[in-house]
Amino acid sequence: MPSLIDIRRRIRSVKNTQQITKAMKMVSAAKLRRAQDRVIAARPYSRLLQRMLSNIAQAASEGSENETHPLLAQRPEQRVLVVLITADGGLAGAFNSNIIKSAVKFASDHAGLQVEYELVGRKGRDAFRKRRAKISGEYAGLFMKPVRREDATSIAHKIAERFANAEIDAVYVMVNQFKSVVAPEMATHRILPVEIPEAKTNIDYIYEQDPVELLKGLLPRYVENQIYQAMIESYAAYQAARMTAMDAASSNAADMLESLTLNMNRVRQASITREIIEIVGGAAALD
Repeated sequence: MPSLIDIRRRIRSVKNTQQITKAMKMVSAAKLRRAQDRVIAARPYSRLLQRMLSNIAQAASEGSENETHPLLAQRPEQRVLVVLITADGGLAGAFNSNIIKSAVKFASDHAGLQVEYELVGRKGRDAFRKRRAKISGEYAGLFMKPVRREDATSIAHKIAERFANAEIDAVYVMVNQFKSVVAPEMATHRILPVEIPEAKTNIDYIYEQDPVELLKGLLPRYVENQIYQAMIESYAAYQAARMTAMDAASSNAADMLESLTLNMNRVRQASITREIIEIVGGAAALD
């Protein structure tokens, strides 16, 4: 049985840890609020951009030119690039491990293809370095501060250029999307070649510029927005997962403190009882 001093030392250690987890929960909650506002504000723009792309693509297909934009080129998938978005930090439950396992499963399901990774986030980079996977790019430290569109733009330009040069045949994004504070939602979607959604309504717009030229300018912006949206979704989901994990850790620390306090009282009571018995026994021996 541990001594009273050991139990008190353990209680003091657990209390210090609980203070840290509570502070980390509050920090993540504050960051989550701002990240959630950015996600909610960006979603209407993404939907409108997708609808605009659909309308312009429909108008461009009705023109006389049959030129195909490089980002629309459909090729047999032999060389696949996976843009894996993880976090730069841990202490968020299974946030990073689940998306990494999903990326490993994706590679095993496409064993006959050449799969390489564009790793956004330190946790994904470290995991696939150990696995000696084929890595085409690493971006660590981007999530140590709020996500910048410039970072997403540079990543999008790189993968779009590689796709246009036929170095890769398809690009998939794997990300934890922010759906609720309770749990993120893992998603895998293909961003290249760009799939033009069908227009729900046939509206005859008047374009000041040729629709084909508009489509050429809109497609790279669409890819940039897909990367940026995925990054801010992942950042918000990470803060939610971290807040939930720190709340659970604080609750577990409270339960542990209750158990240790009860054990300490039992040890102290047993010690007092033993001392009383020794005193009574010594007094009886003197008589």
